[in-house]
Amino acid sequence: MVLRWLCIVAIAMGIPLLLGATGCLSPEQTCADGDAVPDPQDNPGLVADCDALLQARDKLAGGATLNWSADRAITEWEGISVDGSPLRVNALNLSERELTGTIPAELGALTNLQMLALGVNRLTGPIPPQLGTLTNLLVLLLSHNKLTGPIPVELSNLANLRLLTLDDNQLTGPIPPQLSSLADLEALVLNNNQLNGPVPPQLGSLTNLRELWLDRNQLTGTIPPELGALSDLEALALGDNRLTGPIPPELAALANLQQMFLDNNQLTGAIPSQLGTLARLQLLGLHNNQLSGPIPLELAALGNLRALGLDNNRLTGPIPPQLGTLVHLEQLVLSGNRLTGPIPSQLGVLVRLERLVLSENQLTGTIPPHLGGLANLKRLILNDNRLTGSIPSELGALSNLQLLYLDNNQLVGTLSPELGGLAHLRGLGLSGNQLSGSIPSELSSLSKLEELFLAGNALTGCVPEGLRRVDRNDLVQLGLSDCRA
Repeated sequence: MVLRWLCIVAIAMGIPLLLGATGCLSPEQTCADGDAVPDPQDNPGLVADCDALLQARDKLAGGATLNWSADRAITEWEGISVDGSPLRVNALNLSERELTGTIPAELGALTNLQMLALGVNRLTGPIPPQLGTLTNLLVLLLSHNKLTGPIPVELSNLANLRLLTLDDNQLTGPIPPQLSSLADLEALVLNNNQLNGPVPPQLGSLTNLRELWLDRNQLTGTIPPELGALSDLEALALGDNRLTGPIPPELAALANLQQMFLDNNQLTGAIPSQLGTLARLQLLGLHNNQLSGPIPLELAALGNLRALGLDNNRLTGPIPPQLGTLVHLEQLVLSGNRLTGPIPSQLGVLVRLERLVLSENQLTGTIPPHLGGLANLKRLILNDNRLTGSIPSELGALSNLQLLYLDNNQLVGTLSPELGGLAHLRGLGLSGNQLSGSIPSELSSLSKLEELFLAGNALTGCVPEGLRRVDRNDLVQLGLSDCRA
């Protein structure tokens, strides 16, 4: 403390300071002689950590402020945890602190650090390769910033790392295959960046991995079959990339998988029937690809499935009635394919279903009245098919329905008054059919309706008073805002 006051006097008198262990340090730069470190002679490592953090403070904070100071005990510094004997900084957690600076290379000097969490800030610039010296690090969280540049290969030196999240940044370049040396890694989260190049097949050696999130990048090439060796994997997300080729049947070996997202790529070929062995799978998203062939009957064995998205592919053949055994299903989306045949009445037993979207196919036959038993259904989208017959009055029992689109089919008959019971309906599309008769006055009770499409039918009568607020221009063009003969 005496040395510290001598330095302050020297500053006041304009005497040049001598930097180093034998001279004076500025009060804002010293830790050995300030109040930050208790018993500095017994904790030289903590002194070094303290000095490194003070050097990093302003670079890291940017326009924000941090209370790090040599005049304040380091145990009171924001985001800092100290532990061990002798004492060292073991955690730096500044998530959600509105930091606007960069990640300082000086943080690489915190060699006892086990957690570095800087997520949900506005940090810019590259990830410094010096972070690769933090060999005791267990958790590295840098997600939700504005970081740029490549993923440093040096991060592969973090031999004890278990969690690496770099998602929601602006990182570029390939995924370093050297990351496969992180043998203890349990979660690799790189989604929503601008990463390119192939998915490294070497990642298949990370046998402790539970989550692999690489979606929303610009990855190319095929899906490595080596990923099938990740026996503990619970989540596999490769969607929203530019991947090509078939879905490797080797992925069926992922016995613990609960989520698989391969959507929004350019995948081709058939859906492997082997995927039906993924007994724990809950979410399967294969939509927006170029997959062809039939929907495998084996998918009906996925007894825990809650969402199945196969829309916007080139699938052909019928909708398997066996899908009616997926009793936990909440979303079934098969639109935008080339499916033929009827809508299986067996789908009417999926009582947890909230979304049933079968539009833009070549489905024929009638709308099964059994669908009226789907008490939790919020969206029933069947437009742009070749459906015939009348609209079942049983659909009026869908008390939670918000969207009902039956446009551009070959439906006939009159509108059922029971449709007026759809109290939560926001959108009703019936245009492009052959419906006739008068518009039921009961529809006036649809108080939440925002969209109504009736064009191309032979409906007569008046639009009920309560519906005239809906899509007014459309109604005028239809000539239905006033009575018709």
